[in-house]
Amino acid sequence: MRNTRKLILSAMFLALGQVLPFVTGQIPEIGKMLCPMHFPVLLCGFFCGWNYAAVVGFICPLLRSVLFGMPVMFPSAVGMAFELMTYGLVSGLLSRKLGMKSYSSIYLTLLAAMVCGRLVWGIAQIILLGINGSAFTMQAFLAGAVINAIPGIVLQLILIPLIVRTLGKRGTAQE
Repeated sequence: MRNTRKLILSAMFLALGQVLPFVTGQIPEIGKMLCPMHFPVLLCGFFCGWNYAAVVGFICPLLRSVLFGMPVMFPSAVGMAFELMTYGLVSGLLSRKLGMKSYSSIYLTLLAAMVCGRLVWGIAQIILLGINGSAFTMQAFLAGAVINAIPGIVLQLILIPLIVRTLGKRGTAQE
């Protein structure tokens, strides 16, 4: 029964990852800044565990690219697949290890997942753009992973802990 619930929740998070970019996608600059696909993957890690969230994270940008053409498959969606897979993996592992009873453990989990995911994205970009013969600079990394994403990072740091604590009190957190 527990696995069925996690599978259904994972499907819901995957669907949210497909739909949320439409909310912000009308203005592409804002859509990229708010990182709408990151939210459901991080939440999936908290509520379903690392294995479900890693799969949802990897599939989410690739599926969206195939279905809607955004993000562009190469190198964007492929790089994001590794980034979001890492978000799901780290948020799932750490939330299970640290728990979700305190805001400090949720923030620690969230920050670790965000840093690890962005580092993996940077490594993926170096490899993917290297295949094309393009260079991926530290300036491009900082712009893509941090500076342009500040609004999304702030929203994640505000909303995700509130959602996790609220839903976690109702017994929907991973067991």
